[in-house]
Amino acid sequence: MCGIAGLAGKFETEQGTSSVSVMVSALARRGPDGEGLQAWPRAILGHRRLAIFDLSDLGRQPMLSSNGKVGIVFNGAIYNFVPLRRELEAQGYRFISQTDTEVLIHGYDAWGIDSLVAKLRGMFAFALWDERQQKLFLVRDRLGVKPLVYVVRDGSLAFASTPRALRAAGFVEDLDEQAIAEFLEFGYVTDDAVIYRDAVKVPAASIVEWANGKAQLREYWRPREVDRANAPSFDEAIVETERLFLQAVERRLQADVPVGALLSGGVDSSLVCWAISKLGSDITAFTVGTPGDEWDETEDAIATARQLRIKHQVLQLRPDDSCDPSELVEAYAEPFACASALGMLNVSRAVRRNATVLLTGDGGDDVFLGYPEHRNFWLAQRFAGRLPNHAARLWLRQRLLLPRRGLLKRAGSFFDYAAGGLGAVANAHDGLPVYRRHGLLGDRLVDANVSQREIPWSHESGRNLLQQFLAYDRKTRFVGEYMTKVDGSTMFHALEARSPFLDQDLWEFAGTLPFELRLKQNQLKAVLRELARRRIGERVARGPKRGFGIPVQRWITGRWRERMIELMRDSLLERQGWIKSRLVVKQLEDSVKHSWAPNQLWYLLVLELWLRREQQTSAAGSARNLRDNDRPVESANHLEPASCKP
Repeated sequence: MCGIAGLAGKFETEQGTSSVSVMVSALARRGPDGEGLQAWPRAILGHRRLAIFDLSDLGRQPMLSSNGKVGIVFNGAIYNFVPLRRELEAQGYRFISQTDTEVLIHGYDAWGIDSLVAKLRGMFAFALWDERQQKLFLVRDRLGVKPLVYVVRDGSLAFASTPRALRAAGFVEDLDEQAIAEFLEFGYVTDDAVIYRDAVKVPAASIVEWANGKAQLREYWRPREVDRANAPSFDEAIVETERLFLQAVERRLQADVPVGALLSGGVDSSLVCWAISKLGSDITAFTVGTPGDEWDETEDAIATARQLRIKHQVLQLRPDDSCDPSELVEAYAEPFACASALGMLNVSRAVRRNATVLLTGDGGDDVFLGYPEHRNFWLAQRFAGRLPNHAARLWLRQRLLLPRRGLLKRAGSFFDYAAGGLGAVANAHDGLPVYRRHGLLGDRLVDANVSQREIPWSHESGRNLLQQFLAYDRKTRFVGEYMTKVDGSTMFHALEARSPFLDQDLWEFAGTLPFELRLKQNQLKAVLRELARRRIGERVARGPKRGFGIPVQRWITGRWRERMIELMRDSLLERQGWIKSRLVVKQLEDSVKHSWAPNQLWYLLVLELWLRREQQTSAAGSARNLRDNDRPVESANHLEPASCKP
């Protein structure tokens, strides 16, 4: 894991070097083990290092080919770099380090960018400059685990791991209205927008090629869809899932630093620890205990660790330990209001004292269908298949006549999904309409909307609802919230998180399994639960899905109430025309009566704190960066001897 930044195109050398140095400094928490910078006449690459493979100076970045004509800065981990290295050595390439980064340098020379990326298994965001062709390539991994953002301006392209780094160097400044609207809708900014105007996120599974002053985008991978014609039996699916999962875990155990695993009482992390035990790896599992909290999983985790005979540590933590929204805005470069991120920040802080790499269970619910909505949408899709077209049209005309209270509300939503499909699902989400209902939006947002609410309603979509939702969710919540949460919280504490369930081969296999198999007998993630039943036992297989909960909707009417009122009395959001703070305070006071506030008030608290943080650090950061530019920055790492074919 690292932080990367750079510049390509037309620029003054001194100014360009200064700008990239500023971005590198802004990424310091992502890479505390070193920094480097390398300049060519039309490109500059910068890097902050978190050393995972080859802790020596041979692993420094930017890393260059022996002739200095190709350079790379890399963030992430290539899990299959050892077999790729052997393949390259067989072609005559010679290596001087034990890093995965060097494989990218030689692999580009041997295969070209597209064939190289097709061979990679891992999580990554990297930038590669080819001096001979005067080309810059920006590449992001298949599922969007690692972030990468860029902006084209004045004949040049600047890129960085975070929008905050681009802003620190002055490449972006103005807030983007669409991104603000998305945040207020979802509590995060999707990959279709960036909080700063004109910046662009490199989409998952994509390559940006910059040459001759133009950026061209191409997608290099798409998940496989359900394949009923070649579907395995349920038992065959269990066997193949086990094989691929063990392979995925084994790949992620490679590191030259301490590796740990997160163990909760749930199915996914328990399976990760089972695989570690079966593979004979001697690592420690960590459980974050929350004494007195209803969600505490310590007892189940201890039982699982004993059964698997793995080393285990319980890191005691109260749910309210250091749960300060200010830490949230420090850790995340864009406003981010996922409440469980507060818990994940605490988990990362605790684990980092004991390990540098952490295996997690993220992603199992997403591809093996572990969320209740997956079952609901599958049932609605099956119902839609039996629903006549005229009945669907009649429902869509008369749907507003049904009261939306209690069981009738759930029934109405179910019929909406069957008759309206993905459009109905997207509009069922609480968001901007809540702000409008209470008059909370300022002039700049009075007409705001998000594209997700404009998805057409159709019965045909209802008949294919779950497949459409999974594709939609992967490009919105999955990458915008789930992947962002893990990357932001772990990298804030210089911890590398790896999830076997995000393995490409496992993901592709699971994606082809029919829904009736993944939801066998209407059981969520039936495949993983059956695997857990066979390898660990009924206790884990039947365990409920739990998480590290942070009750922000209650706290905002209690412990954070006075703070929010004080912020709203002199609100930056109101001064800039985003909200009407007087009405926000009124809504908060109304919520106090019920000791519960809607998520939308929590989002406004986070956004206000984030905006203040950006404004307060802007001037201070400029002065600090000027001082930092006076100190030397390590030069790039050249590969010697020459990487040549025989």
